[in-house]
Amino acid sequence: MFRKLLYSLLAIIFVAGVGIWIWWPENLVAKGPFLDFLTGKQAETPKPTEIQERFKLPEGFRIGIFAADVPHARMMRVTNTGDIVVTSMREGNVILLHKDADGDGQSDGRTTLFSGLNIPHGLALADGYIYVAETDRISRASFNAVERKAGQLEVIFRGLPPGGNHRTRTIGFGPGGKLYVTTGSSCNVCIEDHPYRATMLQMEADGSGAKVFATGLRNTVGFDWHPMTGKLYGTDNGRDLLGDETPNCELNLIEAEADYGWPYAYDDKIADPDFGEGNEERIASSRAPVHGFGAHRAPLGMRFLSGTTTPRGYENTALVALHGSWNSSKLVGYKVVALHFNADGTIEEQDFLTGFEENEDVIGRPVDIAQGPDGAIYISDDYAGVIYRVGWGEITVGEPQHKASDALAAEPFSDLSESVRVSLIESGRSLFQENGCASCHSKTDAPEGVQVKELKTLKARYNARAIAQLLDTPPGPMPSYAHLSEEDKKALAAYLLLSTDTQ
Repeated sequence: MFRKLLYSLLAIIFVAGVGIWIWWPENLVAKGPFLDFLTGKQAETPKPTEIQERFKLPEGFRIGIFAADVPHARMMRVTNTGDIVVTSMREGNVILLHKDADGDGQSDGRTTLFSGLNIPHGLALADGYIYVAETDRISRASFNAVERKAGQLEVIFRGLPPGGNHRTRTIGFGPGGKLYVTTGSSCNVCIEDHPYRATMLQMEADGSGAKVFATGLRNTVGFDWHPMTGKLYGTDNGRDLLGDETPNCELNLIEAEADYGWPYAYDDKIADPDFGEGNEERIASSRAPVHGFGAHRAPLGMRFLSGTTTPRGYENTALVALHGSWNSSKLVGYKVVALHFNADGTIEEQDFLTGFEENEDVIGRPVDIAQGPDGAIYISDDYAGVIYRVGWGEITVGEPQHKASDALAAEPFSDLSESVRVSLIESGRSLFQENGCASCHSKTDAPEGVQVKELKTLKARYNARAIAQLLDTPPGPMPSYAHLSEEDKKALAAYLLLSTDTQ
């Protein structure tokens, strides 16, 4: 009996394999960690040396692991106390990662707020509640951020179409207090039966008054409001099976009652080969994207950075996580990019964090972006189950950043004579005064009413290279130091690290 069952099973597998081989579309390419994605297999946590050697950031930034062993980490929100809430999607959990209070750049612990949920994904925090979007509903519970405690989840909105090719739901509160929800398509490209598919919904905070806000959005996972203009932007994943270069994954300016084309059109109102014919009028009235990421990049989470706790040049810049391709002959995406919104309305894309994929070797897939109250940037990775922390200036990150004690041995001052060191310190003291640093960091020089932040014990946390990086990418409140030469930076570092004024 068992042998017959085994033979039958093998026969079914053989027939299925032949069918797949015969009918597999010519342009369907499956590469990268595609099988791992289907099965839920996780990659190993990157080793410190791997992070140090592979990850690349703009000058002045550094990266470390804030929390590991967060399986299938997806969307994040930062509480008003600085903790990070993250969904562990496949496991059905919502986890609270405690903030770094001891200064080592890593989470100090964790609390599981909810478990046993049905594909929890989107999160929102508002008015003492935590909101969780599962594949078929939205719930909320009372939440005390200080005590790190949540009440029982109460369903506020049912009726989201569950499952499908795109089964995640993202939520967020807009400037007017409305709750927005995105629901991806059930397919690669098709005519949907459910009115909520491939749309963004808008509703009240209690789940009432739900209505379709925008349509034609194949799978908008990330969205955020520009902090200066208040305009709503969202990332959208383009369709597959049209080759390596077509169509673009999109950034859309999402407005009420607008149609963004799917499944009838893609890119700048180009008719879709499957459903474009006969829908020319609808295509003509659809909205084109404001930026194209390229095909198969799979943009997911996006976040506009704060204008006050962000290095100069990144104020009001959006960071977008490109999860990475599966239907491309060459792996693309697998990185975080920065979108700079120029005064003339153009959007410039630049690499921000690369190294998740190198020579077709994938060690991670970025999903979402969050920013802490101190300006630290958090990036979730659902393939390695990691939350990374990106810092600059005084923001510490977990290993593998250089310890101050290790770096001091390589300081550029150790081989200098005493007279040269004294001269360098005096030059740095003059630069400190000339550039207005004393007005914020010296009690004797600060104007009345200015809250002074004294620069004490810097030697325990910084070396000369780190000081130079801080001057290259100063946080928002600090002025620009682009006019300083390398010798000027060295002199300032000598003053800050060696002078008795700062000890």
